[in-house]
Amino acid sequence: MSAKKPLVIVSRRLPERIETRMRELFTTELNINDHPMSRDQLADAMARADVLVPTVTDDIDAELITKAGEQLQLIANFGTGVDNIDVKAASQRNITITNTPGVLTEDTADMTMALILSVPRRLVEGAQFLLHQMDEWKGWSPTWMLGHRITGKRLGIVGMGRIGTAVAQRAKAFGMQIHYHNRRPVPKDLENELDATYWDSLDQMLARMDIVSVNCPHTPATYHLLSKRRLALMKPTSYIVNTARGEVIDEDALTQLLAQGCIAGAGLDVFEHEPAINTRLLKNPRVVVLPHLGSATIEGREAMGDKVLINIKMFMDGNMPPDRVLPEQL
Repeated sequence: MSAKKPLVIVSRRLPERIETRMRELFTTELNINDHPMSRDQLADAMARADVLVPTVTDDIDAELITKAGEQLQLIANFGTGVDNIDVKAASQRNITITNTPGVLTEDTADMTMALILSVPRRLVEGAQFLLHQMDEWKGWSPTWMLGHRITGKRLGIVGMGRIGTAVAQRAKAFGMQIHYHNRRPVPKDLENELDATYWDSLDQMLARMDIVSVNCPHTPATYHLLSKRRLALMKPTSYIVNTARGEVIDEDALTQLLAQGCIAGAGLDVFEHEPAINTRLLKNPRVVVLPHLGSATIEGREAMGDKVLINIKMFMDGNMPPDRVLPEQL
Protein backbone atom coordinates (compact mmCIF):
# COMPACT_ATOMS: atom_id res chain seq x y z
CA MET A 1 0.00 0.00 0.00
CA SER A 2 1.17 3.56 -0.63
CA ALA A 3 1.88 6.00 2.19
CA LYS A 4 -1.18 8.00 1.17
CA LYS A 5 -4.02 7.61 3.62
CA PRO A 6 -7.01 5.76 2.16
CA LEU A 7 -10.30 7.59 1.72
CA VAL A 8 -12.87 6.14 4.13
CA ILE A 9 -16.49 7.24 3.72
CA VAL A 10 -18.86 6.58 6.63
CA SER A 11 -22.58 6.38 5.93
CA ARG A 12 -23.91 7.39 9.38
CA ARG A 13 -22.77 9.05 12.60
CA LEU A 14 -20.65 6.76 14.78
CA PRO A 15 -19.63 7.24 18.43
CA GLU A 16 -17.49 10.36 18.78
CA ARG A 17 -14.40 8.46 19.94
CA ILE A 18 -14.58 6.21 16.89
CA GLU A 19 -15.01 9.09 14.46
CA THR A 20 -12.06 10.94 16.01
CA ARG A 21 -9.78 7.92 15.77
CA MET A 22 -10.91 7.25 12.22
CA ARG A 23 -9.93 10.77 11.18
CA GLU A 24 -6.53 10.31 12.85
CA LEU A 25 -5.85 7.10 10.92
CA PHE A 26 -7.46 7.75 7.54
CA THR A 27 -8.73 10.46 5.21
CA THR A 28 -12.33 10.31 6.36
CA GLU A 29 -15.65 11.71 5.21
CA LEU A 30 -18.20 11.63 8.01
CA ASN A 31 -21.97 11.95 7.81
CA ILE A 32 -22.30 14.85 10.23
CA ASN A 33 -26.06 15.29 9.69
CA ASP A 34 -26.66 11.56 10.26
CA HIS A 35 -29.32 11.41 7.54
CA PRO A 36 -29.43 7.97 5.89
CA MET A 37 -27.65 8.08 2.54
CA SER A 38 -29.84 7.84 -0.53
CA ARG A 39 -29.05 5.27 -3.18
CA ASP A 40 -27.41 7.97 -5.31
CA GLN A 41 -25.28 9.10 -2.36
CA LEU A 42 -24.19 5.53 -1.69
CA ALA A 43 -23.30 5.13 -5.36
CA ASP A 44 -21.24 8.34 -5.26
CA ALA A 45 -19.45 7.19 -2.11
CA MET A 46 -18.63 3.82 -3.67
CA ALA A 47 -17.35 5.56 -6.79
CA ARG A 48 -14.81 7.56 -4.75
CA ALA A 49 -13.94 5.68 -1.56
CA ASP A 50 -11.16 3.19 -0.93
CA VAL A 51 -13.19 1.95 2.05
CA LEU A 52 -16.92 2.25 2.65
CA VAL A 53 -18.29 1.97 6.19
CA PRO A 54 -22.03 1.33 5.85
CA THR A 55 -24.52 0.31 8.51
CA VAL A 56 -27.07 -2.49 8.55
CA THR A 57 -29.74 -0.18 7.07
CA ASP A 58 -27.71 0.61 3.94
CA ASP A 59 -28.67 -1.68 1.06
CA ILE A 60 -25.46 -2.45 -0.83
CA ASP A 61 -26.83 -4.65 -3.59
CA ALA A 62 -25.22 -6.18 -6.67
CA GLU A 63 -26.07 -3.22 -8.91
CA LEU A 64 -24.31 -0.74 -6.64
CA ILE A 65 -21.31 -3.04 -6.28
CA THR A 66 -21.06 -3.50 -10.06
CA LYS A 67 -20.89 0.28 -10.49
CA ALA A 68 -18.34 0.83 -7.70
CA GLY A 69 -15.04 2.45 -8.55
CA GLU A 70 -11.99 0.26 -9.12
CA GLN A 71 -10.35 1.80 -6.04
CA LEU A 72 -13.01 0.43 -3.65
CA GLN A 73 -11.24 -2.40 -1.85
CA LEU A 74 -13.10 -2.86 1.42
CA ILE A 75 -16.63 -2.57 2.75
CA ALA A 76 -16.30 -2.55 6.54
CA ASN A 77 -19.86 -3.02 7.76
CA PHE A 78 -20.81 -1.39 11.07
CA GLY A 79 -22.97 -4.30 12.18
CA THR A 80 -22.95 -7.99 12.97
CA GLY A 81 -25.18 -9.04 10.10
CA VAL A 82 -24.24 -8.61 6.45
CA ASP A 83 -27.68 -9.24 4.95
CA ASN A 84 -27.59 -5.63 3.74
CA ILE A 85 -24.63 -6.43 1.44
CA ASP A 86 -24.45 -8.72 -1.60
CA VAL A 87 -21.32 -10.50 -0.42
CA LYS A 88 -21.14 -12.73 -3.51
CA ALA A 89 -21.21 -9.75 -5.88
CA ALA A 90 -18.53 -8.03 -3.81
CA SER A 91 -16.34 -11.13 -3.91
CA GLN A 92 -16.62 -11.23 -7.70
CA ARG A 93 -15.27 -7.65 -7.76
CA ASN A 94 -12.47 -8.57 -5.30
CA ILE A 95 -13.98 -6.28 -2.68
CA THR A 96 -13.42 -7.55 0.86
CA ILE A 97 -16.33 -7.51 3.31
CA THR A 98 -15.97 -7.34 7.09
CA ASN A 99 -18.45 -7.12 9.95
CA THR A 100 -18.42 -6.69 13.74
CA PRO A 101 -19.29 -10.04 15.34
CA GLY A 102 -19.27 -10.96 18.99
CA VAL A 103 -19.42 -7.53 20.60
CA LEU A 104 -23.22 -7.24 20.72
CA THR A 105 -23.97 -10.64 22.22
CA GLU A 106 -24.57 -9.56 25.81
CA ASP A 107 -26.53 -6.42 24.92
CA THR A 108 -28.85 -8.23 22.53
CA ALA A 109 -29.33 -11.12 24.93
CA ASP A 110 -30.22 -8.65 27.69
CA MET A 111 -32.84 -7.03 25.44
CA THR A 112 -34.23 -10.43 24.47
CA MET A 113 -34.60 -11.33 28.13
CA ALA A 114 -36.25 -7.97 28.82
CA LEU A 115 -38.89 -8.74 26.18
CA ILE A 116 -39.33 -12.30 27.45
CA LEU A 117 -40.17 -10.75 30.82
CA SER A 118 -42.18 -7.76 29.66
CA VAL A 119 -44.67 -9.44 27.32
CA PRO A 120 -46.13 -12.16 29.61
CA ARG A 121 -46.08 -9.80 32.63
CA ARG A 122 -47.75 -6.97 30.65
CA LEU A 123 -45.18 -4.40 31.78
CA VAL A 124 -45.64 -1.91 28.94
CA GLU A 125 -49.41 -2.25 29.07
CA GLY A 126 -49.35 -1.43 32.79
CA ALA A 127 -47.00 1.52 32.32
CA GLN A 128 -49.18 2.91 29.53
CA PHE A 129 -52.28 2.60 31.72
CA LEU A 130 -50.70 4.76 34.44
CA LEU A 131 -49.44 7.24 31.86
CA HIS A 132 -52.77 7.73 30.10
CA GLN A 133 -55.46 6.51 32.53
CA MET A 134 -54.08 7.28 35.98
CA ASP A 135 -57.44 8.62 37.18
CA GLU A 136 -58.98 5.19 36.60
CA TRP A 137 -56.49 3.30 38.75
CA LYS A 138 -58.05 2.19 42.04
CA GLY A 139 -54.90 0.64 43.48
CA TRP A 140 -53.87 -2.97 43.92
CA SER A 141 -56.41 -5.61 43.00
CA PRO A 142 -56.25 -9.42 43.32
CA THR A 143 -57.45 -10.00 39.76
CA TRP A 144 -56.48 -6.92 37.74
CA MET A 145 -54.04 -7.05 34.80
CA LEU A 146 -52.82 -10.55 35.52
CA GLY A 147 -49.99 -11.91 33.42
CA HIS A 148 -48.01 -15.14 33.42
CA ARG A 149 -44.84 -16.14 35.24
CA ILE A 150 -41.93 -17.34 33.12
CA THR A 151 -40.39 -19.69 35.69
CA GLY A 152 -40.95 -23.27 34.57
CA LYS A 153 -42.03 -22.26 31.07
CA ARG A 154 -40.54 -23.82 27.93
CA LEU A 155 -38.40 -21.41 25.91
CA GLY A 156 -37.74 -22.37 22.29
CA ILE A 157 -34.69 -20.62 20.84
CA VAL A 158 -34.50 -20.40 17.05
CA GLY A 159 -30.78 -20.11 16.30
CA MET A 160 -28.32 -21.23 18.98
CA GLY A 161 -25.33 -19.10 18.06
CA ARG A 162 -23.59 -16.64 20.37
CA ILE A 163 -26.73 -14.63 21.12
CA GLY A 164 -29.04 -17.64 21.36
CA THR A 165 -26.65 -19.26 23.82
CA ALA A 166 -26.44 -16.07 25.90
CA VAL A 167 -30.25 -15.91 25.97
CA ALA A 168 -30.37 -19.54 27.12
CA GLN A 169 -27.94 -18.82 29.95
CA ARG A 170 -30.09 -15.96 31.19
CA ALA A 171 -33.35 -17.85 30.79
CA LYS A 172 -31.99 -20.84 32.70
CA ALA A 173 -31.23 -18.52 35.62
CA PHE A 174 -34.92 -17.56 35.59
CA GLY A 175 -35.90 -21.20 35.89
CA MET A 176 -37.02 -21.68 32.30
CA GLN A 177 -36.73 -24.97 30.41
CA ILE A 178 -34.39 -24.50 27.44
CA HIS A 179 -35.21 -25.93 24.00
CA TYR A 180 -33.57 -24.97 20.73
CA HIS A 181 -33.56 -25.47 16.98
CA ASN A 182 -30.32 -24.98 15.07
CA ARG A 183 -28.67 -26.24 11.90
CA ARG A 184 -26.83 -28.69 14.12
CA PRO A 185 -26.73 -29.45 17.86
CA VAL A 186 -24.39 -27.41 20.03
CA PRO A 187 -21.49 -29.25 21.74
CA LYS A 188 -22.68 -31.76 24.30
CA ASP A 189 -20.96 -30.07 27.24
CA LEU A 190 -22.79 -26.80 26.48
CA GLU A 191 -26.07 -28.65 26.01
CA ASN A 192 -25.57 -30.33 29.39
CA GLU A 193 -24.62 -27.05 31.06
CA LEU A 194 -27.84 -25.44 29.84
CA ASP A 195 -29.89 -28.61 30.31
CA ALA A 196 -31.08 -27.84 26.77
CA THR A 197 -33.18 -30.01 24.47
CA TYR A 198 -32.35 -30.02 20.76
CA TRP A 199 -35.10 -30.20 18.13
CA ASP A 200 -34.10 -31.01 14.57
CA SER A 201 -37.69 -30.20 13.54
CA LEU A 202 -38.57 -26.54 13.95
CA ASP A 203 -42.25 -27.38 13.41
CA GLN A 204 -42.26 -29.86 16.27
CA MET A 205 -40.56 -27.40 18.61
CA LEU A 206 -42.85 -24.47 17.82
CA ALA A 207 -45.96 -26.49 18.63
CA ARG A 208 -44.74 -27.24 22.16
CA MET A 209 -43.19 -24.00 23.40
CA ASP A 210 -44.57 -21.38 25.77
CA ILE A 211 -42.21 -18.67 24.50
CA VAL A 212 -40.28 -18.61 21.21
CA SER A 213 -37.18 -16.42 20.83
CA VAL A 214 -35.85 -15.67 17.33
CA ASN A 215 -32.06 -15.34 17.41
CA CYS A 216 -30.91 -16.51 13.96
CA PRO A 217 -29.37 -14.27 11.26
CA HIS A 218 -31.27 -13.15 8.20
CA THR A 219 -30.06 -15.08 5.16
CA PRO A 220 -31.87 -16.30 2.03
CA ALA A 221 -32.45 -19.57 3.90
CA THR A 222 -34.06 -17.85 6.92
CA TYR A 223 -36.28 -15.37 5.08
CA HIS A 224 -39.80 -15.97 6.49
CA LEU A 225 -38.47 -18.99 8.35
CA LEU A 226 -41.35 -18.25 10.71
CA SER A 227 -43.97 -18.42 7.96
CA LYS A 228 -47.72 -18.24 8.40
CA ARG A 229 -47.88 -22.04 8.44
CA ARG A 230 -45.21 -22.30 11.14
CA LEU A 231 -46.60 -19.46 13.25
CA ALA A 232 -49.98 -21.17 13.19
CA LEU A 233 -48.37 -24.18 14.88
CA MET A 234 -47.78 -22.17 18.05
CA LYS A 235 -50.12 -22.57 21.00
CA PRO A 236 -52.70 -19.80 21.53
CA THR A 237 -51.15 -19.28 24.99
CA SER A 238 -47.62 -18.82 23.64
CA TYR A 239 -45.53 -15.71 23.02
CA ILE A 240 -42.92 -14.84 20.41
CA VAL A 241 -39.93 -12.51 20.79
CA ASN A 242 -37.71 -11.27 17.94
CA THR A 243 -34.45 -9.35 18.41
CA ALA A 244 -32.74 -10.79 15.32
CA ARG A 245 -34.06 -9.54 11.97
CA GLY A 246 -37.61 -8.67 11.01
CA GLU A 247 -37.43 -10.59 7.75
CA VAL A 248 -37.18 -13.91 9.58
CA ILE A 249 -40.89 -13.60 10.51
CA ASP A 250 -43.78 -13.15 8.08
CA GLU A 251 -44.95 -9.94 9.75
CA ASP A 252 -48.36 -9.80 8.06
CA ALA A 253 -49.10 -13.36 9.15
CA LEU A 254 -47.93 -12.64 12.70
CA THR A 255 -50.13 -9.54 12.87
CA GLN A 256 -53.14 -11.52 11.69
CA LEU A 257 -52.59 -14.42 14.11
CA LEU A 258 -52.13 -12.03 17.04
CA ALA A 259 -55.36 -10.23 16.16
CA GLN A 260 -57.19 -13.55 15.99
CA GLY A 261 -55.87 -14.67 19.37
CA CYS A 262 -53.93 -17.58 17.87
CA ILE A 263 -50.76 -16.27 19.58
CA ALA A 264 -50.96 -14.68 23.02
CA GLY A 265 -48.49 -11.85 22.47
CA ALA A 266 -45.23 -10.69 20.93
CA GLY A 267 -42.14 -8.66 21.82
CA LEU A 268 -40.53 -7.15 18.72
CA ASP A 269 -37.35 -5.10 18.46
CA VAL A 270 -37.05 -5.56 14.68
CA PHE A 271 -39.51 -5.39 11.81
CA GLU A 272 -39.76 -6.74 8.30
CA HIS A 273 -40.03 -3.36 6.57
CA GLU A 274 -38.04 -1.08 8.91
CA PRO A 275 -38.51 1.73 9.64
CA ALA A 276 -42.16 1.09 8.70
CA ILE A 277 -44.15 -0.90 11.26
CA ASN A 278 -47.55 -2.44 10.73
CA THR A 279 -49.98 -0.11 12.55
CA ARG A 280 -51.98 -3.10 13.83
CA LEU A 281 -48.90 -4.18 15.78
CA LEU A 282 -48.54 -0.72 17.28
CA LYS A 283 -52.17 -0.69 18.41
CA ASN A 284 -52.24 -4.22 19.83
CA PRO A 285 -51.92 -4.04 23.65
CA ARG A 286 -50.46 -7.57 23.72
CA VAL A 287 -47.51 -6.53 21.56
CA VAL A 288 -44.41 -4.76 22.91
CA VAL A 289 -42.59 -2.88 20.16
CA LEU A 290 -39.14 -1.32 20.47
CA PRO A 291 -37.23 0.80 17.90
CA HIS A 292 -34.38 -1.67 17.19
CA LEU A 293 -32.60 -1.14 20.52
CA GLY A 294 -30.97 -4.56 20.85
CA SER A 295 -27.41 -3.26 20.50
CA ALA A 296 -28.10 0.28 21.67
CA THR A 297 -25.57 0.64 24.46
CA ILE A 298 -22.64 3.04 24.46
CA GLU A 299 -20.30 0.16 25.24
CA GLY A 300 -21.67 -1.99 22.43
CA ARG A 301 -21.58 0.67 19.73
CA GLU A 302 -18.04 1.72 20.66
CA ALA A 303 -16.95 -1.92 20.54
CA MET A 304 -18.47 -2.18 17.06
CA GLY A 305 -16.54 0.90 16.01
CA ASP A 306 -13.30 -0.51 17.39
CA LYS A 307 -13.78 -3.61 15.26
CA VAL A 308 -14.39 -1.48 12.17
CA LEU A 309 -11.15 0.42 12.86
CA ILE A 310 -9.16 -2.78 13.37
CA ASN A 311 -10.54 -4.36 10.20
CA ILE A 312 -9.67 -1.30 8.10
CA LYS A 313 -6.21 -0.88 9.62
CA MET A 314 -5.32 -4.56 9.23
CA PHE A 315 -6.52 -4.60 5.64
CA MET A 316 -4.68 -1.41 4.70
CA ASP A 317 -1.50 -2.76 6.28
CA GLY A 318 -1.71 -5.73 3.91
CA ASN A 319 -3.01 -8.26 6.43
CA MET A 320 -6.15 -10.35 6.54
CA PRO A 321 -8.80 -8.46 8.54
CA PRO A 322 -9.97 -10.57 11.50
CA ASP A 323 -13.68 -10.28 10.67
CA ARG A 324 -13.68 -11.01 6.97
CA VAL A 325 -16.95 -12.43 5.62
CA LEU A 326 -16.87 -14.93 2.73
CA PRO A 327 -19.82 -15.96 0.54
CA GLU A 328 -19.48 -19.60 1.57
CA GLN A 329 -20.03 -18.61 5.22
CA LEU A 330 -23.57 -17.42 4.49
